[in-house]
Amino acid sequence: MEKFNRTLRGYDPVEVNQFLDQVIKKVENMVMELNRKNEEIRIRDEKIKKLEHKVNHNEENEKLKKEIRELKERISRYERTEETFNKAIIMAQKTSDQMRMAAHKESEVIVDNAKKNATRIVNEALLRAEKTEAEANNLRHNITKFKRRLKSIVEAQLEVIEEIDEVEL
Repeated sequence: MEKFNRTLRGYDPVEVNQFLDQVIKKVENMVMELNRKNEEIRIRDEKIKKLEHKVNHNEENEKLKKEIRELKERISRYERTEETFNKAIIMAQKTSDQMRMAAHKESEVIVDNAKKNATRIVNEALLRAEKTEAEANNLRHNITKFKRRLKSIVEAQLEVIEEIDEVEL
C-alpha cells in the first residue's frame, strides 16, 4: 500500500492525486487489454462458428477439428485472463475507495485536533487577558493611592512652609 506524506489538513493531496492517476491509468490499460481480448474472442468465436458450420456440412476434416479445439482452448485462456483482469479491477477500485476513506477520516481527525488546539489557545489568551486586566486595575489602584499619599505629603510640606513664613514675620 502506498504511503503519503502528511500536510496540515491530512495527506498531501498532490501525492494522493498522483497515486490515483497511476491507479486510473493501470485500470484503463487493463480495460483496454480486456476489450482487445474480448474482440479477439469475438473474432475467434466467429471463426469457430464458420468452422463448425463447415464441419456440420459434411466437410469433416481433422485439421478443422484440431483448429476448433485450439481456438476453444484459446478462448478458455482468454476467459480466464478476463476473469483475472476483472478481479484486479475490482481490487484496485476497493483499494482506491479504502485509501480515500482513510484519507478522509485522517483529515477529519486532523481538523478536529486543530479546532481543539485553537479553542485551547483562545481560552489561554482570554485567561492571560483577564489576568493582565486585573494587574492593570491593581496598578491603577496603587497609583491612585500613591497620588493621595504624595498629595497629603506635599500639602503637609506646604503647611510647614506657611508656618515658617508666619514665624519669620
